[in-house]
Amino acid sequence: MHSLKILGVLAMVLGASAARASDHSTLVITDVTIVDVEGGHTVGPRTVVVRDGRIASIEAPGAAHVGDAIERVDGRGRFLIPGLVDMHVHLFNLSSHRPPNDWSFRMYVANGVTGVRDMRSDAASMQLVKRWRAAVDNGQLVAPHIVAAGIAVYGKSPDGAKTEVDAAVDAGADFIKVFSEVPATHWRAILAEAKSRPLPVVGHVPASISLLNAAKAGQRTSEHLTQVYEACSSVEAKVLAERQGLQGDALMARASAQEGEVLDAFDPGLCRSKAKALARTGQAQVPTLVLADEDVLARRGQPGGDPRWRLLRPDEQRRWQRFLAQYTKEDASLAARRWLIARNIVSILHQAGVPIMAGTDSPMPGVYPGYSLHEELQWLVESGLAPIDALRSATLEPARFLHIEDTSGSVAIGKRADLVLLDADPTKDIRNTQRIRAVVLAGRLLERNALDALLSDAAKAPP
Repeated sequence: MHSLKILGVLAMVLGASAARASDHSTLVITDVTIVDVEGGHTVGPRTVVVRDGRIASIEAPGAAHVGDAIERVDGRGRFLIPGLVDMHVHLFNLSSHRPPNDWSFRMYVANGVTGVRDMRSDAASMQLVKRWRAAVDNGQLVAPHIVAAGIAVYGKSPDGAKTEVDAAVDAGADFIKVFSEVPATHWRAILAEAKSRPLPVVGHVPASISLLNAAKAGQRTSEHLTQVYEACSSVEAKVLAERQGLQGDALMARASAQEGEVLDAFDPGLCRSKAKALARTGQAQVPTLVLADEDVLARRGQPGGDPRWRLLRPDEQRRWQRFLAQYTKEDASLAARRWLIARNIVSILHQAGVPIMAGTDSPMPGVYPGYSLHEELQWLVESGLAPIDALRSATLEPARFLHIEDTSGSVAIGKRADLVLLDADPTKDIRNTQRIRAVVLAGRLLERNALDALLSDAAKAPP
C-alpha cells in the first residue's frame, strides 16, 4: 500500500516537470561539444538527435536530418556528458524500518545523477524497485534509473548463507552484498553458491579475510576501501591473525580496536605492490571518499545552516542529528587520520590500474544525495585522477562493471539518452560537472527551470 502511495505522490509532484518532455519523441541538441569518456577527449561541435529515449544520430552541424523536431536545445559553448551514476547509495532503511528514501530522487536527477546502484534491498524492496524502474521508463516518475539493486546475506551458518543466496536470486536481486562482520566460513559459502546461480558478490571485504584473497576468490568490489587499509599496512598479517575465529560484533570490535595500529603502519611501497596484484584480479574499488571526508562532520557543527538541509525528509534530519550527538573527539581524530591515508591509497590504486567507481553511501550523515557525487569526483581528482578519469568513474566504468556498456556509459548512437548538458568543460575543471544547464533522462528533457522546480518541490514535500 505504501509503495503505491509513493508512486502516486511522486507522479503528481513531478508530473508537471516531466509532462512536456514525455509527450514528445524527438529532441535535438545543436552545436554541442561532446565529452568522449571512452576516447578521453572532447569532440565537436556536433548535433545530437534523440528519438524515443535513444541517441539516434550524432552529426556535424548542418548534416543531421532532424525532421520535425519538437524540442531543440542550443548547445553552443556547452558540453554534453553521459548521465552520472552513483555506485553506492541506500534507497531503503531496513534497519530502522523507516519509509524508503524516495525523497532523494529529485536531488539525484537535479544534480545530473541518472543512475544509482542500491546497496541493500530485501525481497519486499525488490518489488518496489521493479515498480520504480517501470515508472521511470514510462515517464511517470522523475528518478534515477536503479541500475542494480542487491540483497545482503549473512547466514546463521554456511548452509543458511547458501539458502539466503538462493532466496535473493528468487527475489530478483542483481547482486549479493556482504558485510565486514560475515565470518570467513559463511563468506566462502556465499561465494560458492552465488557463483553457481550465477550472481556477483560485492560489498565489504569481511574483516577476517585479506583483500587479495577476497579478490582472487571472486568478490567483485571492495566498498569504502574495506581491508585495503590493512593490505596497505605492514601489520596486515598480524591483525588478521588476531581476528581469526571471531564473527559478528566480536569481530567488528576487534577490527575497530586495531584501526589506529593499521593506520600507523601505512606503507606506500607495500601498498603499490598490493595494488599491482589487485589490478590483475579485476576487482573494482568504490572508495566513497566523500564519506571518509564527511566522517569529520562533527567539526563543521550542526548542518542546519546548509541550504541543502531543507531538502532532507524530517526523519532523515533527525537521524543526522543523532549521529552528530554521538560523535566524539576521538572519532573525529581517527577519521582525520583515515582521510589522509584514504586519498593516498586511491592515488596508488589508480596508478596501478585498479578500476575505480564513484560512490557516496548517500544519504549517510553529511552526504547529500546527488550533490555528494560531484564532491566525490572532486576528491578523486584531488587524489590524482585526471578529470576525464573521474568522469569515467561515474559513467563508463559503472557501465562496464554492470555489463551495460552497449546501452549506457557514453554519448554514442544507439545508447539510452541519459545525458547532462553543462555550461563549461569538465575535462578542464571537474567542478564544472555542477554547472548543469539541462538533464536528459531516458530521452526526456529537463531544463534548468525544471531542475530548480524539482528541488523546490522537494523542500515543500510533506514528511
